[in-house]
Amino acid sequence: MTTFTLIIYNAPISKERSLSALRFAWTADLEGHKVQIWLFEDGVYLAKKNQKPPQGLTNYGQMLEDLINAGVEVKACVVCAEARGVSACELFDGVKIATIHELIAWTANSDKILTF
Repeated sequence: MTTFTLIIYNAPISKERSLSALRFAWTADLEGHKVQIWLFEDGVYLAKKNQKPPQGLTNYGQMLEDLINAGVEVKACVVCAEARGVSACELFDGVKIATIHELIAWTANSDKILTF
């Protein structure tokens, strides 16, 4: 199977890129591939607890939490989180605050890298 590293730059709701990334991750995981998600820039907001999207809109946070519960590894850029005032305790359980060195390790060992 293939190891995919997904790098997500966009916050939930702002654009559909985050949704596309989460849909890709979900499908790849279901097909038995290894999936790793790195949250960069505004992407760190995807992992924020207590998201309450307006009625009728997709709950991106719930999708990410479901992926974490399915065993997908998720890391958030420490510099990006700190710049946005997002602390580790505000993120879903299972999301690790990480350095760029960890992203380099992931990408060096991935078969495919996708950015959203």
